[in-house]
Amino acid sequence: MSDFIQNLVGKVEGALGVSLQGEMQQQLQKLLQPDTLQSILTQADQAGLGDKVRSWISQGSNVPATADEIRDILGSSTVHDLVQRTGLPADAVLTTLAHFLPQAVDKKTPEGTLPAPTEATKEA
Repeated sequence: MSDFIQNLVGKVEGALGVSLQGEMQQQLQKLLQPDTLQSILTQADQAGLGDKVRSWISQGSNVPATADEIRDILGSSTVHDLVQRTGLPADAVLTTLAHFLPQAVDKKTPEGTLPAPTEATKEA
């Protein structure tokens, strides 16, 4: 796991006051993959929150998001999956993501653009 992800997981653990299970670590990594970042942006556009997510990708300041906006950006099924896989309550997952996801996306996109999709996505 990259130092950045380990640092992020440590911050999330501290914010929640619990030790994150390995599954939450995997889920945080999945949210920061090129294909998932593109999906997040697409979902955000559909929810009317695309400009907010673009602020996280761009080199400017990050516009904060609320827990409800994170639910809209990720979609209910993704949130449900995170809850099921981590064993954490939805409110904890959403609040934590609202706090850390903008910074995580910003760090994953230092050039202000989304990373290129993976080969599997290109072939699909």
